[in-house]
Amino acid sequence: MVASAPAAPAPSYADIADLIVKSPVIADVTIHAVQKVKPRDAVGVKPGKQRLLVTATLNNLLRGTQALPKEIQYLIDVPSDAKGHIPKLKKQRVLAFGRPVSGQSDQIQLTGDNSQQPWNPALDTTTRHITAEVVDPAAPPEVTGIGNAFHVPGALPGEGETQLFLSTTDGRPVSISVLSRPGQPKSWSVALSEIVDESAKAPARDTLLWYRLACFLPRALPAAALASNDEGNAAAAREDYRFVLQSLGACGRTIAAP
Repeated sequence: MVASAPAAPAPSYADIADLIVKSPVIADVTIHAVQKVKPRDAVGVKPGKQRLLVTATLNNLLRGTQALPKEIQYLIDVPSDAKGHIPKLKKQRVLAFGRPVSGQSDQIQLTGDNSQQPWNPALDTTTRHITAEVVDPAAPPEVTGIGNAFHVPGALPGEGETQLFLSTTDGRPVSISVLSRPGQPKSWSVALSEIVDESAKAPARDTLLWYRLACFLPRALPAAALASNDEGNAAAAREDYRFVLQSLGACGRTIAAP
């Protein structure tokens, strides 16, 4: 017997981006066979889960450095109730987010518990869009924290600039500038080079740069990043940083990152 899968909320931009950045293979497939894996062969399965071997027909390859055959297989752990009932997967069209299996060209390994998502046109479009951003050589790097921050007050009361220099996985520069001018709204921008471009601006929501910032910046400025500031300038930098976080808004994850 099978159980009906509960309706899940549509994944957010951040949910999809989490899956894509960890998944060098993204396949649009239709499941045509499901086989339960015996407990003795299902190492590491969590309680309340059943490991399955899925066999699926490839519809489209959205990401991958090598072609996949028309039929592929992968393992997935799905919910199982006390009677062993599992969700019905056969004939479902899904997006599978995974990585290649060495020496097995017809197999992929899913990158997380949520790396199989029901296919729909909106998910397909968003996945293709984010994937194009991620594989672009000019894509913004992954942000890991804040290396240094300082505030310089201006000549007039309420005038000043805060600069935040971010840490990234590959060492490429990313900096944030926050400008305050009397009688004008506070503004901020992001630069992706050593030179701050006058045309730089804040990233639009649901873009890769927005995701890198909204989902990975710390919730407060680290004390070490403010070491070169006096207390007044440190307070101004913290206020400006809170303004940046408020402007970015919440990351918006609804499922755990892989």
